[in-house]
Amino acid sequence: MLEVRAHRTLASVTELDAEDAKLVTLARSARARADASEGAAVRDDMGRTYAAATVSLPSLSLTALQAAIAAAVSSGSTKFEAAVVLSESESLREADAQLLADVGNPFVRMAAPDGTVRS
Repeated sequence: MLEVRAHRTLASVTELDAEDAKLVTLARSARARADASEGAAVRDDMGRTYAAATVSLPSLSLTALQAAIAAAVSSGSTKFEAAVVLSESESLREADAQLLADVGNPFVRMAAPDGTVRS
């Protein structure tokens, strides 16, 4: 697991700017809708947002961040500004960190399942 960049340690959604708070809300909604272990949301350089939950099928497994970025890339996004990962874990998985490097290292916030931002 890798640490993510951060400029704040603990924040609630109300302390985030509106665009980052939206990502937290989208990630929470995706996680709840799919009853999944993780939710994630990303914002591309055009301000478009994409959200997804963990995919766990016999023939396909994706982290929530992988699924959100795949949805964005399949819609034409190539550059990303920010991402939120909602998880019990306090740090990114190695595969997610590598994926973020592939898409330009957008700013990442980790949040607890209740939406409390950890970093």
